[in-house]
Amino acid sequence: MMLKSRVLTAIVLLAIFLLALFFLSPLLWAGLVVLMVMQGATEWSRLSKLEGRPATLYWLLTVLMMAGLVWADLYLAQDLRLVLQLVVYSLSALLWLVVVPSWLIAGWKVTNVYLMALVGWAVLLPTGLAMMDLREAAPAPWLLLFVMGLVWVADSAAYFAGRRFGKNKLAPSISPGKTWEGVSGAIFGVSVYVVLVWSFSPLFSERQVLPPLLLTAWWWVVLAVIGDLFESAVKRQAGVKDSGALLPGHGGLLDRIDALTSTLPLAALALLFQEFN
Repeated sequence: MMLKSRVLTAIVLLAIFLLALFFLSPLLWAGLVVLMVMQGATEWSRLSKLEGRPATLYWLLTVLMMAGLVWADLYLAQDLRLVLQLVVYSLSALLWLVVVPSWLIAGWKVTNVYLMALVGWAVLLPTGLAMMDLREAAPAPWLLLFVMGLVWVADSAAYFAGRRFGKNKLAPSISPGKTWEGVSGAIFGVSVYVVLVWSFSPLFSERQVLPPLLLTAWWWVVLAVIGDLFESAVKRQAGVKDSGALLPGHGGLLDRIDALTSTLPLAALALLFQEFN
């Protein structure tokens, strides 16, 4: 019953997402991104133990900051916009490549609600900005769909491989259900995904593109696992199973975008470096 609920919810969400991705104007897409970040902030405040007026203030500040990023991304001069993107995505890279791995390895327990609130901004705001920038990057909007599809394939492959073959725990103190077999399944799944996408792309004739593309995809699986484990660690610290109850069979929004928060901003940063070069 739980699997059926998960699948039905996933199908509905995918249909809504694809319609929005391909048919919404940039301004309406930005509005959707703000709504997602707003919901994420609501769930993060719960995980951070922010309550009452501080929680309301946190939610309001998050919406204002995301709206400010939207305005800057749509209307700021190109040079200033690139600098802003570089700062936001570099901070996200610092979080996911240095802070979070150290956090997970050391098993930190951060009980300061205001520090957790700052971490929430570092998680949510770059993700929202990346959803806008990757959608507009050529070949728009296929690049965003490709990166998000890679993460979804990794998540699904890890789930089914872990259920079928999982024996060796990946991080039992953080998320007992995750296994090394699941990670292997994710790597296999994204490998098939990348080969299929490459086969139907204009790059099919350029065989030298495939090996670095696969290596990048495997690295993105690692980032996705880090994002997944981090949200699991935060939920464990908060003493909850799900970040919310928004999505039947899936929990809250953060439960669905945890791996995207660690992958989309770094994909946008990589794209930004290409523009500078």
